[in-house]
Amino acid sequence: MASQLLRRVIGSRSTTRFLSGAANPFPSLLSSSSSPAARVFSSTSTPITATLFPGDGIGPEIAESVKQIFREAEVPIQWEEHYVGEQIDPRTQSFLTWESLESVRRNKVGLKGPMATPIGKGHRSLNLTLRKELNLYANVRPCYSLPGYKTRYDDVDLVTIRENTEGEYSGLEHQVVRGVVESLKIITRQASLRVAEYAFHYAQAHGRKRVSAIHKANIMQKTDGLFLKCCREVAEKYPDIVYEEVVIDNCCMMLVKNPALFDVLVMPNLYGDIISDLCAGLIGGLGLTPSCNIGEGGIALAEAVHGSAPDIAGKNLANPTALLLSAVTMLRHLELHDKADRIQDAILKTIAEGKYRTADLGGKSTTTDFAQAIIDHL
Repeated sequence: MASQLLRRVIGSRSTTRFLSGAANPFPSLLSSSSSPAARVFSSTSTPITATLFPGDGIGPEIAESVKQIFREAEVPIQWEEHYVGEQIDPRTQSFLTWESLESVRRNKVGLKGPMATPIGKGHRSLNLTLRKELNLYANVRPCYSLPGYKTRYDDVDLVTIRENTEGEYSGLEHQVVRGVVESLKIITRQASLRVAEYAFHYAQAHGRKRVSAIHKANIMQKTDGLFLKCCREVAEKYPDIVYEEVVIDNCCMMLVKNPALFDVLVMPNLYGDIISDLCAGLIGGLGLTPSCNIGEGGIALAEAVHGSAPDIAGKNLANPTALLLSAVTMLRHLELHDKADRIQDAILKTIAEGKYRTADLGGKSTTTDFAQAIIDHL
């Protein structure tokens, strides 16, 4: 059974600066040689079509804030909206329709709000569906301190790059006998080399000095051992970048003690899920953290990585910052840097000013008040 599942998964694989002064983590998500779409999209003469998944819960509210601010900033984006379906699409085995996936493939760029998958209901995860079907192999999440918003740490400036398609999230689980279940962790040379190459290229392109490979190869010698072997192989091609290997549990301790020890972190799927959320906590939480998924063929899908918060959905209380900053990364991917700088500066000024903040940031403002304050700073 295990060998059949394994064959199934492997066979299916085919310096701009922030206006605030912090280094811009997304001047260009892909190399110029691999993103011809970005060069074409950089023209503002005609609107750019981008796919928008408003998502669930608070998703439609914060997506509306993004659309409103983009209109006021005169961003040449035409949204092609797709919503989560009410029934499972047999072509995707999830509530995401095949048409919505085709929209991303066609447009090559998109923005996604929070999506919720019912736990234990047998439905294929919506986020997993997107990653698998669109081959979004790298999740890039910068964590940097926001000026004027005080947390326990100052001057955090690091980037997590997470392998997005395999590992413990391959979705290969089965019952061996009653009371015993087995989950397969898949690590392949192809996927490991691909994400390692991206991490080192990203570090070089952004003037980063260090890449840390996060692992547990002392226990999982075969799987994480292969991941490290691939990282070492790629590191040899980048002699100007310091390469190190850090065990996952030690990494967590070091991040909490002194996040300045790290620059770019690259890791397999599960570790990336954990570490990226830990890093978000260093700078104020997932509500302030941008994220973008990079796929083969030049696809970039920016996303808010926080939950859908159904308890405050429809109450005009949600913080749209994460989705807005993720939308800014999308603009940088499209090489619309002037628009990205303008919107980002307005977001940071609004937060630093402190007059208009949502409840999660210690304020009492509504979603619409916060969005209007950003517009006033444009």
